[in-house]
Amino acid sequence: MPSLRHHASPVHYRVEPAQLQARLYHVTLTVERPAAQQELSLPVWIPGSYLVREFSKNLQNLRARQGGHEVPLTQRSKCLWQAACREGSPLVLTYEVSAYDNSVRTAWLDASRGFFNGTSLCLRVHGQEDARHDLEIVPTPEVAHWSVATGLASEKTTRAGFGTYRAASYDELVDCPVEMGPFWSARFTACGVPHRLVVAGAAPSFDGERLLADTRRICEEGIRFWHGADAPPYTQYLFLLNVVDDGYGGLEHRNSTALICGRRDLPRQGEAKAPEGYTTLLGLISHEHFHTWNVKRLRPAELARYDYAQENYTRLLWFFEGFTSYYDDLLLRRAGLIDDAAYLRLLTKTINQVLQTPGRLVQSVADASFDAWVKYYRQDENTPNTTVSYYTKGSLVGLCLDLALRREGRTTLDDVMRALWVRCDAGPMTEDDLLAVLESLSGRPFAQEIAAWVHGTDDLPLAELLAAHGVVLRADTAQPAQRLGMRVSEAQGLQVKVVLRGGLAEAAGFAAGDEWLAIETHGETWRVQRLDDVALYAGREKRVTALVARDRRVLRLSLALEHEGTAPQDTVALSLGDAALARRWLEGQGGQTRPGEDSTAGPVSAA
Repeated sequence: MPSLRHHASPVHYRVEPAQLQARLYHVTLTVERPAAQQELSLPVWIPGSYLVREFSKNLQNLRARQGGHEVPLTQRSKCLWQAACREGSPLVLTYEVSAYDNSVRTAWLDASRGFFNGTSLCLRVHGQEDARHDLEIVPTPEVAHWSVATGLASEKTTRAGFGTYRAASYDELVDCPVEMGPFWSARFTACGVPHRLVVAGAAPSFDGERLLADTRRICEEGIRFWHGADAPPYTQYLFLLNVVDDGYGGLEHRNSTALICGRRDLPRQGEAKAPEGYTTLLGLISHEHFHTWNVKRLRPAELARYDYAQENYTRLLWFFEGFTSYYDDLLLRRAGLIDDAAYLRLLTKTINQVLQTPGRLVQSVADASFDAWVKYYRQDENTPNTTVSYYTKGSLVGLCLDLALRREGRTTLDDVMRALWVRCDAGPMTEDDLLAVLESLSGRPFAQEIAAWVHGTDDLPLAELLAAHGVVLRADTAQPAQRLGMRVSEAQGLQVKVVLRGGLAEAAGFAAGDEWLAIETHGETWRVQRLDDVALYAGREKRVTALVARDRRVLRLSLALEHEGTAPQDTVALSLGDAALARRWLEGQGGQTRPGEDSTAGPVSAA
């Protein structure tokens, strides 16, 4: 047991990556002035990822002492403990946290890297959430060669980053993840503000200079979008990128973000052409950086103060995640990192993802936001049939609003976002705030559009609005899986993962989990291992017999290969009809000038 000593802050955490092979962090929490019968709890979720993840399942060996004596602890719920302590005298708690989750949401520790979010390691001291919190990160001999990176303010640290960091509150403490290890690190300045990029796990061929330069352009575009020549709402920003064999994801924080990408998605030294996945990575960086404004500060009123003990419901994720998804790729275009054709390919992919989700006709995107806790983050084989993504459809709502506003000529969604920032004082926001700003800037109510596009389930008027801005939306040939109404895996044979509502596969009796073995056609039986094999062996036949294995039994299913009558149109393609007209939208021209810009400077063009 460490000796008791007084600390500068009321709440002090000492974290040691103590047992690398066992993947255990050792934590010592000192509460300088506890309440009598002090309560402590560990969050059940992390803001930005709307699922109860039960972080307390990883906590073990919790002990408490006061004045050199053991203090009894009583567990009151799955994540809440009460210490039978007296008031005033320092209370010291020790515990361990297992760290097996190599994602952006929890904690990880092994011999080559450490990472954690405070929601996974730091018990919340009830009644002292708004007091100053210190985080001391202590190296063990095994990690003495590591470095530390976090968005927390440094109090007293070594050049490698070990030492003490400070936070003004518990909220700030747990909103700054920590990366540890022998990572690659570089710095840049965007709009006069220091930024740092930390990359762990990259291959030796990694072109860090290119990623650094492109990330800088993204940051500059995002800052100018919101503030023009003014400073952003942070004094420093940190990107933490964990590179793995195959992975993707990100989680936003107040002055940092934690990211994951595949090793093959990074640019490589000596290669002018970047991998296809690199654009996806840049879109992720753009997305999480845009969240600095849209959800971390401008946020749903229901999340004005996080409740870490339970679900925090809101119907506004279509705005905060969806509109951020609209702008992430659009800002890549405006920053000149992709061209018009590349942007339209990305937009086409998003439109097709929504059109190929039968659940879009079942659940509104507002209800999908509310149900994120039980549907979006708990997907199964029936998810596409019952719900819609507030990311993808929300981004298309943003697209439709922007194009509708631009068509009327008085304002743009860019102006609306900045006006909301001012109206809500970079804080809690409601749908009524959005409606008020839309009416104020456009000169007419938009309640009807919001009711239909956000709270309804009809398809969005994409073709009409895109056409008004020089972009043609046309029907395209669906891929084999979509024509049949299924989603499959071809990694080890032909495995059915999802059967879509109203499709040919559902009508034939396919079920998720089936292994599609063969088809019978023209009096012969053919083994199939890919969906392309079906068309190869069926030829011009409109119906075949499919042989599938289900629960060790082989079933024969009569499968139509074409719809009777008109097939549902769920696959489209976009192309430029009027390039000059389209670029006024793609380059951010029109509407009011950005904050800090001269109104005589002409149209905005960031490309």
